[in-house]
Amino acid sequence: MVYSFLLAVLLAINSLAAQAPAHKESTKKTLLVFGDSLSAGYGLQPGQSYPDDLQRKLDAQGYAWRVVNLGVSGDTTMGGVARMNTGTAQKPALVLLELGGNDGLRGLPLAMTRENLERMIVAFRQIGAKVVLAGMTLPPNYGPDYVNSFQKMYADLAAKYKLPLIPFLLSDIITKDMRYFQRDGIHPTADGADIVSDTVLRALKPLLGAKGKTGKD
Repeated sequence: MVYSFLLAVLLAINSLAAQAPAHKESTKKTLLVFGDSLSAGYGLQPGQSYPDDLQRKLDAQGYAWRVVNLGVSGDTTMGGVARMNTGTAQKPALVLLELGGNDGLRGLPLAMTRENLERMIVAFRQIGAKVVLAGMTLPPNYGPDYVNSFQKMYADLAAKYKLPLIPFLLSDIITKDMRYFQRDGIHPTADGADIVSDTVLRALKPLLGAKGKTGKD
């Protein structure tokens, strides 16, 4: 009888101990990174993408947020619209929207890219998420008119929807020797991704709430 009682107590204690970490994780709000190969960590080892670095920095600084990385290499804004259900299913409180670069590199019509970005912004806001827009630029050989209009597209959307804007996600890793880029000149190295995570964190901090809490309600 005593043995059965002690066994039941031990099982109960073990059960509570196993549930504690899961409960702690469930109290964190979700920060969704919805992007392309820049977010996916193309060319890097697992754990080296800027969203991975961002998670480590949030944890180290005491912010109770869980980063979900839905970066897909090669994705366009049309692809982003097609997988919106996957994004909204995460029930994010905050979204970093990083798409459009591949649209620009393919010379797609800016009106279509803008429309797709706008659809994603509206869809995420409809579920109560705050959206931070990550802007991009293009190589000068695309012509000044297209490049300037491409950059302005992000600024116009941020102004229309009153979104925090990172004008150019990779701005802090631009150097003369391009040391923070892989050989393709497009994707960050591991060191570059770490710097990009700092760029992103600066833009996100006003929306994260107090440390140890789960953001602004």
